[in-house]
Amino acid sequence: MNRRNFLSVTGTLTGGALVLPNFLFSFAKQSPIISSNQCLVFVQLNGGNDGLNTYIPFTDPLYYLARPKIAITKSDVVSASNGMAFNPALKDFATIQQSGDLTIIQNVGYKNPVRSHFRSQEIWQTAPKNQEYLSSGWLGRFLDIHCKEHLPTAGINLDNYDNLAFLGREPNSLTIKDLRRFETSEIIEKHLIPSSNPQLDFVRKVAVSLSEGTAEIQKAINNSKNSEVIYPKSILANKLNTISKLIKGNLNSNVYYTAINGFDTHENQLGVQNGKLTEVNDAVFSFYKDIKSANLLENVTLVIFSEFGRRVRENGSGTDHGTAAPMFVIGGNTKGKTIGNNPNLSDLDEGDLKYEIDFRSVYAALLKNKMNFDPTKIGISNAPLEGLF
Repeated sequence: MNRRNFLSVTGTLTGGALVLPNFLFSFAKQSPIISSNQCLVFVQLNGGNDGLNTYIPFTDPLYYLARPKIAITKSDVVSASNGMAFNPALKDFATIQQSGDLTIIQNVGYKNPVRSHFRSQEIWQTAPKNQEYLSSGWLGRFLDIHCKEHLPTAGINLDNYDNLAFLGREPNSLTIKDLRRFETSEIIEKHLIPSSNPQLDFVRKVAVSLSEGTAEIQKAINNSKNSEVIYPKSILANKLNTISKLIKGNLNSNVYYTAINGFDTHENQLGVQNGKLTEVNDAVFSFYKDIKSANLLENVTLVIFSEFGRRVRENGSGTDHGTAAPMFVIGGNTKGKTIGNNPNLSDLDEGDLKYEIDFRSVYAALLKNKMNFDPTKIGISNAPLEGLF
């Protein structure tokens, strides 16, 4: 079994007791997690969310011309400003924006866009310079350098699958499927004499990462105070509630990541997207209120994005894979404004929006401004996006 496959097997906590062979528990205990005042929280909208029906150019007649069946009517949009407005399902996003805590970044994408879900997600998660294939994720490379030593819970992924964004040289992240049935495992303390087999030593390090990570997470959950905010009953809300508990319990992870599926709206888009955006709106607003009431909003930056947008022209009842789309940044002392131009529907690239802001410039701004980290150290040469913080 190679190192990457081993991480895929052992880097996931399934929500029950951590089960590992006894010999792996003989590895020496690592140092505790370092404190950090800032953390990043990513919510990925899997499937390619239609940005034009999310943050809507409702004053542009070309929008309605291209979408006679699925356009959001002018009477339904929310919080109109400068020719743009929110989908009515995102009414609480509008509230956050009016509070000055939400920045919208328009027309985000990358050069020579790929319309494959898997490959485009991979590009966003690895952040290559020229779409080359990379074997490490941008957050994994960041944590490899940022962490002074191996830290098993520097990154937390709330999902059913490991996230390529976290893949690095060291196992500095854990994937958690379900925290409700979380239990810790006992670690048998023994003195470790390093072996002559580096692969075995790496296996032992991963095992200890899982064991220590389990204990640290359970400790954070126990330390977290109950919230007065009642989260809705949805998968995304449960994930964000978990992340809130870990943050308030002082786990001090640098990065949290989760995702919500269902945005591949080739048909019945009005109904499907309305349901998914409502779930996002309600979950995010609960998280926002929870973190804000704990006086932690300036320390927590929530980033919401999708791997691409949809085509400008509808296909009947839906839309096909497109390119650029908006990103949303909440908290972290963001300046609370709109960055970039309104979508230009009169100047398209084979029926798709032209990107104006490279997603890697957003990453660069997050690393520089929130983590005090030079993004060029992990191969991101794009200038940090100005005006975000």
